[in-house]
Amino acid sequence: MSGRLLRLACATAMAAGIALAPVSAAADPEPGTGTGRSVAELLTDLQRLYRDAEKATETYNGTEERLTAQRAVVKRLDAELARARLSLRDSRGEAGRLARQQYRNSSDLSPYLRLLLARDPQHALDQGHVIGQLARDRADTVGRLTGHEKKADELAGRAREALAEQVALAKRQEEARDAVRERLSAVEELLASLTPEELAALAEAERSGTTRAQEAFMTSGALGDDARPSAEGDRAVRFAVDQVGKPYEWGAEGPASYDCSGLTSVAWERAGTPIPRTSQEQWARLERVPLDELRPGDLVVYFPEATHVAMYLGDGTVVQAPRPGAEVKVSPIAANPVLGAVRPDPGGEPVRRYTPPRLPEGATDGSDEGYAGGYAPAAPETSMR
Repeated sequence: MSGRLLRLACATAMAAGIALAPVSAAADPEPGTGTGRSVAELLTDLQRLYRDAEKATETYNGTEERLTAQRAVVKRLDAELARARLSLRDSRGEAGRLARQQYRNSSDLSPYLRLLLARDPQHALDQGHVIGQLARDRADTVGRLTGHEKKADELAGRAREALAEQVALAKRQEEARDAVRERLSAVEELLASLTPEELAALAEAERSGTTRAQEAFMTSGALGDDARPSAEGDRAVRFAVDQVGKPYEWGAEGPASYDCSGLTSVAWERAGTPIPRTSQEQWARLERVPLDELRPGDLVVYFPEATHVAMYLGDGTVVQAPRPGAEVKVSPIAANPVLGAVRPDPGGEPVRRYTPPRLPEGATDGSDEGYAGGYAPAAPETSMR
């Protein structure tokens, strides 16, 4: 999905039922900006725009997944229909041969009357058996023809319906794509309207807000001691860490770029456990785990609508693909409002020994929410890498 929303004016709602103190960008005194809006107001606007883009991206990803599945249905029905039509053609050919044979053997006397007038009783009995078999063959041929016609008609109807559904999904996918582009364009317009000083102030407010949120989260007791991951969880974590530094791109599933659920789904697929593509489906279909039982590889889901997801690394950190303009990076777990956590492999046994992966240089650099690339502040401690 699109990425992070700014984690500034939200209380963290814990799945464990722990409410943290709200953190607001307006908590510190702020001077006005050149646009006539305070930093808090600009942050609120940016948060709303990115959140809208995030929802639209999640809709796009979900529609793309359903469209892929529907294409497979259409392909399967087309193949079944082709086989049914081939069987129907064979049945019609058999029925035609039977009709031609009956025409060539026709006479003024019916086969049954000739049987009664036969001089040789044994021969008559043999003929009766043959005639009975021919009658059964004709009945079977007509039955197969009727059955194949019915099946072909039924499959043709189902194929038409499936194709219509595919067309409708493709249209919805285009609408979702356009919605993402429209919302990201609004983000670009807002950022383009700001001065370098305003951008720097935004980045500093983001940084301090995330720091306060993380401190509140970690002191709340929401997290327990880190557990060891399963073997598959270990592989998923190492794959995700290997992607650090690659750019966020909405709808992307690697290998050059990712969106947030693209990163988590591909990481677990590479680990040997395929999971749903979107963050909302991951939240809905995977097993929930309490935050105080998190282990590396578990997925942390954010926002009430489950529109963002990251992978837990341990020690209160996650690896995530933030929003456009950002790169895959390591972030504090509380950089966004936590909804809860899920485990892709609830039956996986913890490994006996676990050594966390070595993080690449600069893995934690940059904003955890992300700016659009061309508009990131220049200050090294707050800018995008």
